[in-house]
Amino acid sequence: MSGVLHRVGLRLAAGLLATLALLVPASGLRAQQVQVQDRAQLLRPPATSTDPYSEDNGVSNGRAVESENDADIGEQEILKRVERYEPFSISVATPFYYTSNVALVRNGEQSDTIFAPAAGITYAPRFTKTLYGSFTLQRQEFYYDKFSALNFGSFDFRAGLSTILPMAHNLILRAEYDYNRLTFTNSFNDFFNNHSIFLSAELPFRFGRAQQVSLGADANVSLDASPSAPQRDEFDFYVGYAVSLTRSLSLGAVGRIYVRDYRAIDRTDVSEVFALTANYRINKYFSAGAATTLAWSRSNKSVFDYDVANIGGALSLTFKF
Repeated sequence: MSGVLHRVGLRLAAGLLATLALLVPASGLRAQQVQVQDRAQLLRPPATSTDPYSEDNGVSNGRAVESENDADIGEQEILKRVERYEPFSISVATPFYYTSNVALVRNGEQSDTIFAPAAGITYAPRFTKTLYGSFTLQRQEFYYDKFSALNFGSFDFRAGLSTILPMAHNLILRAEYDYNRLTFTNSFNDFFNNHSIFLSAELPFRFGRAQQVSLGADANVSLDASPSAPQRDEFDFYVGYAVSLTRSLSLGAVGRIYVRDYRAIDRTDVSEVFALTANYRINKYFSAGAATTLAWSRSNKSVFDYDVANIGGALSLTFKF
């Protein structure tokens, strides 16, 4: 009986996606392209940070990281030299999620579990004390348990610069070129690809050694997309909070508001996303994490409205050299 219900649910979801695709005035638009960019965005692992003032590099907020020997050294007055910088990072992650709305639809929501393994490599050369480059290759696959017809892959190549302005409260600025290719599962054959410019500004506020509040804004402007119907420009504003409870355990919360404007069609979406995360660093290389994401999206084309809750976790392995 459960198998019959699963097949009926799959047909309903596939039919609904096909109906949504017909509502978009673009020839050749496949049903899988509808909402797939949002699915990839909500389920991707966090991007590798290239913050030059991370504690892994021996510097925090433009100052050497505090230690138990600070009383012997005296008050810090100048920026200390970073003794070791590791520009290469290789990471493998095995995220898994439960989602309440597998296809991000307005009506007839179906739940499912998703396995989304990801692998990436980043080269972040340091040009000056406050200017860094970043070159990243990343691949992620999305495997759905019941609704395997929705399986897809995502490939990204990103290249850009990041800088920090110590005299402006450590304002962090980033600019990147991003090539995103959404593919059929276990294949490099794409059903959508996009070239875009990503711009970001983030203002951190540190409280002691363990807490930080961040205010930020991002812009992702599409330069070219194929097919053109899903092409969109994206803008978001966010507030984030992070706390390190111990050397190994950290918690985070972030709220974002997205505005997504589609180029080829008369469609604008406004989305609110709230995420809670926990990360436990097992050792230098391994970490385990858990995440809960709640998203509400409203569009001037109400057929694209959706609500979704995702909850899951991940094991990750990272090498820096």
